[in-house]
Amino acid sequence: MGSTLRSVNFVLLLLGILSGVVFVCKPVLAEGDSSGVRSDAFRTRFTVTVRPFLKKYCLGCHGAEEAEAKFQLSGFTSLESVVDDLGHWRLVLERLHAEEMPPTDADHQPTRSERQVVVEWIEALRSHEAERRRGDPGAVLARRLSNAEYDYSIRDLTGVDLRPTREFPVDPANEAGFDNSGESLGMSPTLLSKYLRAARSVAEHVVLTPVGLDFAPHPVVSVQDREKYCVHRIVNFYAEHSLDYADYFLGAWRFHHRVALGHPQATLADIAHDSNLSSKYLSRVWLMLQAKRHGDDPLATVLSMWRALPEPDGELPEIARPGCAFLRDFVLRERQRLVGPEPSVGLFGISVASQTLILWKNRQIAARRMSYYGASKTTNDPAQRERDAALSVFCATFPDVFYVSERGRMYLPLEQRNKGRLLNAGFHLMGGFFRDDTPLYELVLDEKEQRRLDTLWDELNFITAAPMRQYRDFIFFERAEPLWFMKEKRFDFARAEDVDVTSQEKIQRLATKYLEKARNQPNKHVPPEENEGEDLESGTKGQRQIALQAIEDYFRNIGAEILWVEQAWKAAESIHLDALAALAERAYRRPLEDFEHHELRDFYRMRRDEGLEHVEAVRDALVSVLMSPHFCYRVDLPQAGVEPHPLSQYSLASRLSYFLWSSLPDEELLACAATATLHQPEVLVAQARRMLRDPKVSGLVTEFAGNWLDFRRFKEHNSVDRERFANFTDDLRQAMFEEPVRFLLDLIQRNGSLLELLYGQHTFVNPLLAAHYGIPVPPIGPHQWLRVDDARSYGRGGLLPMSVFLTKNSPGLRTSPVKRGYWVVRRLLGQHISPPPPDVPELPADEAELGDVTLREALAKHREIESCAGCHKHFDSFGLVFEGYGPIGERRTTDFNGRAVDTRATFPNGLEGHGVDGLRSYLRVHRQQDFIDHICRKLFSYALGRGLLLSDESTIAAFHTRLATDEHRFAGLVEAIVTSPQFRNQRGRDHGTRAPSEANNR
Repeated sequence: MGSTLRSVNFVLLLLGILSGVVFVCKPVLAEGDSSGVRSDAFRTRFTVTVRPFLKKYCLGCHGAEEAEAKFQLSGFTSLESVVDDLGHWRLVLERLHAEEMPPTDADHQPTRSERQVVVEWIEALRSHEAERRRGDPGAVLARRLSNAEYDYSIRDLTGVDLRPTREFPVDPANEAGFDNSGESLGMSPTLLSKYLRAARSVAEHVVLTPVGLDFAPHPVVSVQDREKYCVHRIVNFYAEHSLDYADYFLGAWRFHHRVALGHPQATLADIAHDSNLSSKYLSRVWLMLQAKRHGDDPLATVLSMWRALPEPDGELPEIARPGCAFLRDFVLRERQRLVGPEPSVGLFGISVASQTLILWKNRQIAARRMSYYGASKTTNDPAQRERDAALSVFCATFPDVFYVSERGRMYLPLEQRNKGRLLNAGFHLMGGFFRDDTPLYELVLDEKEQRRLDTLWDELNFITAAPMRQYRDFIFFERAEPLWFMKEKRFDFARAEDVDVTSQEKIQRLATKYLEKARNQPNKHVPPEENEGEDLESGTKGQRQIALQAIEDYFRNIGAEILWVEQAWKAAESIHLDALAALAERAYRRPLEDFEHHELRDFYRMRRDEGLEHVEAVRDALVSVLMSPHFCYRVDLPQAGVEPHPLSQYSLASRLSYFLWSSLPDEELLACAATATLHQPEVLVAQARRMLRDPKVSGLVTEFAGNWLDFRRFKEHNSVDRERFANFTDDLRQAMFEEPVRFLLDLIQRNGSLLELLYGQHTFVNPLLAAHYGIPVPPIGPHQWLRVDDARSYGRGGLLPMSVFLTKNSPGLRTSPVKRGYWVVRRLLGQHISPPPPDVPELPADEAELGDVTLREALAKHREIESCAGCHKHFDSFGLVFEGYGPIGERRTTDFNGRAVDTRATFPNGLEGHGVDGLRSYLRVHRQQDFIDHICRKLFSYALGRGLLLSDESTIAAFHTRLATDEHRFAGLVEAIVTSPQFRNQRGRDHGTRAPSEANNR
């Protein structure tokens, strides 16, 4: 493609500048200058009580050297150091609350009062700091788009799901677990080169049309690629409008019996709409069926068979369908019998495979699609004339074909043609397309569909320059074939390789010379092998005149087609630049400044001046757009000062769209930004509700829930032993991945309760997953999904027993109560668990190798190790309830050693439960608020693209209040987030300069 060094350096410079912005902005995450903490009481209590407590009970394990669990406390020597890292102290608070710190095997244990004093001090300090920092919205870091955001943005920008980041390295996640954060999304020279390759690959998909820019699902750099794109669009259009006569006979039958079928007011258009039929063609068939005809011709037979169709039967609503299918088969057979011989014409000295004669033949055949060939032109017999008329009606209603999408070589006899190429004209060793779809166009398509089909054919000529290529092939053929019709010197001015051979002057000149020679050809019969088929007129004189007219028509038609393409390209150059500017506005997510319009056009002109063709220059200009930081970065520069200020309208639109769609704003959202109304809470809420109903909200499901619940990369999961579990195929793995996506998408779009994630009694399955779950479903296609409302009957319902989580958290040849339980408490409840020590003994990888002990008993022995028990007591019980599910989430009653599985569990507060239902009951009574708090924090952090701060605490408390009033509806949480000060505002540039503080980034 050849993007210039100048443009790449320009991009590097801009990205470097923005990298500097990121570097400057990062410290602005600071909670505020800790010198603002003036309370002597906090300072005194830290010096007198807290610091001595650390020295006595904590620093022995969490000192400066080899701190256990990498949790270091020796650096906290002053109140200021604590305030700078209150997130760290949140973990201290949790451990003290749970009485896990110091551990039970420590030499010294604090008294309850000692522990309580420190707990109260931490809680009071956090509350004091949260209140002091109330109103701080946090910084909005400049950052590049994540890989997922880039892919989704390209999809919505181009209309094609190209996924150009396939070869990008995996994005790192921030401490909240999301990869959409400025805290983690940096840029490197290596990654920049990948961005450049990605932009170039996207540009290779651009298609220039007469009215703008389009994008193909495959690269369209070569003529063959562009031809494939255009041809398949037309063929696909045809396929979408293919029809079955049986459906139309049945539609007419329904209309005829509309009263008996309970729809007395139904119109033909209503029937067509409900049956997905062409209203236009159904009316045509209905009109034919009203004819009064008796006899032995096909029309009379159709009418008789139609009248014999059975009456409606309430128990058999499709009672007429078999008869309609029989009618269809009869029509197809009879119509083929009425197809006449193909016309053919020749002229001595001209190859029967010449474009001039082949195109004439194509036109003759196409003109007869809806005609009765055998009608007598001279008979005076009224019965014969009536029969001819009936057959004409029959053929006009039922053409021999509705369209031709594939054609063999037309110069050969019909029985010798092999299968041809799509939309081919039937030439020999020459390219060219012939449109043969008049019956479809006139009988079936409405005006809008006709315009669409006309456009597709125009674009085929425009995009592929088909008329020019066809004409060059004609010249080459006529000069190279054995007959060598154009072998004389008088034709030397027209050579296929000449640049100007397709000029109107040369086309007219060749037409004159060619016809001059054709008219002087000997008046001889064309050999029979070159003139198979029907004699249009007797004698060679009729043949001669028809052939000469065919030649005149050829040059006139090809000249007009070439002229249209040339004029269309000339007119389209400015259209393409306008379309490129419009695309840049969508990519930049805001209107272009005047100078940006000029720069884009100047870049295009520079590339043209350097020798590139128009298409290549447009591609390079597109690369410059996609490499611009305005596209691949999100930049919301703060204003000067300390006080918070609103995001710009367009920045807010981007924040909303990347929150809910992981993609760029659509036209409606940008229109709100343009009218400066988006900051209004009621407008934000209305837009959020609209966007949650849009299919693009699947981006939120995959990117937010996929990271939060840790199933986003499950499609790459390969730890299952496929010899032991042969039914774990790639298709089943894909179905497992899709189950939570469809569950969450359904919940979001119908605004369900967040509690359904835990307590839902339904799930979604396709046939493969249903078989895995033992759920009977009606016959459906392999890619169809059904909602199962009584999933509890089969051990499913909600997130907890979904096989994606059960499989993801199993080592492959056995279950893992540890991993499954940890997933529940960490991912669903937000409980922080320290990483295990390095010397933890491993359980056998295969359940069958456990010997005489069960997995439950092995875990119990594991918990006897003092260093392990402190953590395992928090989650083992949550995992044991899943023992009724095997390593790939299959239900089971015995383990691999044949022992009955035991799903009993004693939860951390001493309560007992059985299986998933017991876990649900425990969560509902004792941990539901933890779940709600955790999902509030997770979604808030994801929406803001940063870790949470102490200043967010009061806002999160407001989320709880909102959710409690509307049954914990998902949209309620989203609306509370998007109208929050943190979402709509950002800090002033001069707010602070010190390192960020972490608060509740669970």
